[in-house]
Amino acid sequence: MEFNKILLPVTGTQADDEATRLACQLSKKNKGKIWAIYVITIKRSLPINAEIEPEIRKAEAILDHIAGVAEEEDYELETDLLQAREAGPTIVDEAVEREADLILMGVIYKRRFGQFNLGSVVPYVLQNAPCQVILYHQYTAK
Repeated sequence: MEFNKILLPVTGTQADDEATRLACQLSKKNKGKIWAIYVITIKRSLPINAEIEPEIRKAEAILDHIAGVAEEEDYELETDLLQAREAGPTIVDEAVEREADLILMGVIYKRRFGQFNLGSVVPYVLQNAPCQVILYHQYTAK
């Protein structure tokens, strides 16, 4: 598989580090481009351009960390902080806009009502992505 443009949505979980390493490995052969994005979801009661300082600081720290992980892999990626009402459509829109070949997402094990749960973002991306999607599942002992 060859990927020239990889969109890497990050959320601050341990799976992000390994997903970043995988993105770097997949991109090195072709010297592809990687965009790491963090989406801050804004409540409907607030304006879309509301500046929520704690969330912005958290997001910037996560993106800085991801850039550091890529540097360890001897790779430079671009980071972008986005604000939106919902993360799923924003990720898909970014993939379309950047003409991504791949969306690579790190996923952690979540339980809801005793069952494995992917939440709402991952299924939305899988259903609507304009390109291939790879999920990196972070194993955690239960």
